Amino acid sequence: MAIMDKNNLAIGHASNKELLAWALFDFANSGYTTVVQTTIFSAYFVGVVVANNTIGITAGTGTLLWSLAIGSANFIIMVSGPLIGAIADDRACKKQFLLISSIGCIVATALLATVGVGDIVPAMILVIFSAVMFAVGENLIAAFLPEIVPKKDMGKMSGYGWSLGYFGGLLTLAICLAYIVWARQHGLTEAQSVPVTLLITAGIFALAAAPTFLWLQERAIPVAADQRRSVVAAGIARIRNTLKEAARFRDLFRFLITLATYQSGVSTVVVLAAIYAQEVMGFDTQSLIVLIMAVNVTAAIGAFICGYLQDRIGSIPTLAMTLLIWIAAVATAIFAENPSQMWFIGNMIGLAMGSSQAVGRALVSQFSPPKRAGEFLGLWGLANRLSAITGPLSYGLISYLSHGDHRLSLLSTLVFFVVGLLLLSTVNEQRGKAAAIEII
Repeated sequence: MAIMDKNNLAIGHASNKELLAWALFDFANSGYTTVVQTTIFSAYFVGVVVANNTIGITAGTGTLLWSLAIGSANFIIMVSGPLIGAIADDRACKKQFLLISSIGCIVATALLATVGVGDIVPAMILVIFSAVMFAVGENLIAAFLPEIVPKKDMGKMSGYGWSLGYFGGLLTLAICLAYIVWARQHGLTEAQSVPVTLLITAGIFALAAAPTFLWLQERAIPVAADQRRSVVAAGIARIRNTLKEAARFRDLFRFLITLATYQSGVSTVVVLAAIYAQEVMGFDTQSLIVLIMAVNVTAAIGAFICGYLQDRIGSIPTLAMTLLIWIAAVATAIFAENPSQMWFIGNMIGLAMGSSQAVGRALVSQFSPPKRAGEFLGLWGLANRLSAITGPLSYGLISYLSHGDHRLSLLSTLVFFVVGLLLLSTVNEQRGKAAAIEII
């Protein structure tokens, strides 16, 4: 039987097919982050698109330009994400917005296949647009979580989604690797083979996301339209009201600050790990893909285990353990000297990455009143996007100013995790959950 909140919003009444449809979106969009942001295209951008354009290019320029592209995308979504979420809540149109953002990301990813040597500006424009569309979709799919499962199962369900997502990234990478190996055997260059991997990624996203739009239901009820103001004005009003209630939701806001801090480190690893492995540890494209595939397996395992652990011992203790793993992994990476060490470090990172991302999403969902999930998960997206600016941009700037010293840049990443662990101790999990109960 469905549980109804004060505003007649059905909670926790989703069928297994619908839960699978929700989780499959994580499977679908993970290929984009894995191929475009983390491995193949990020390394291709720095090593081929930028490096082979000899006009005004110095050591560290490619890394800086990549960081600026990712930072610009995340600034856009940081500003617009909460507003989009608030509008989606107000008009009960999360699913419509999710479809639009998915199509945008898929099309932009496919268009990246047209980018070649020296096409720096077109590449950055398409990366920015695709990243914005991806982030909008990520916020919106998360906003369905409070509607489809009760709070006690959110950690487990979020873990399922992240775990399935890493397998989606793994499958996409495996297919891309198979193609790259075939292309090499037939004498194709990297500039000829990488564009095809982007078409593969876009195709898998489109196919795997189809069940989400067929089976996932929009349970929210539209707020009665106010004829005197636009939908944008209504969204802004909802955000203003939420900010006024910061004292009531103080643990939510404390956690968002905490998340923005440690996620700065996570975001740096996601978008620059391939560049670090390539530029510092000497990995080629094929070895890099195999490494990231292994990391995706351990990340899936970490997300799955921590989903259960979060529901048993609490989100804060579980997250603290993952941050300790992050600190150990990054500290080891700074002093690593040979490629074999990167395999051990990479799997530590995978275990921590899957855990920290799944736990963070579930905790914000637990701190969110169901009727305002889009708005609150938009704030979660804002924190993620802020971190995706500060983390990679600080890395890129340090790399540029130090003429390509990636080890020094990685030190800033370590600081984010240490400070995030300290801030986490200020969050009261039970008080935050209690505040999410609707009283108005």
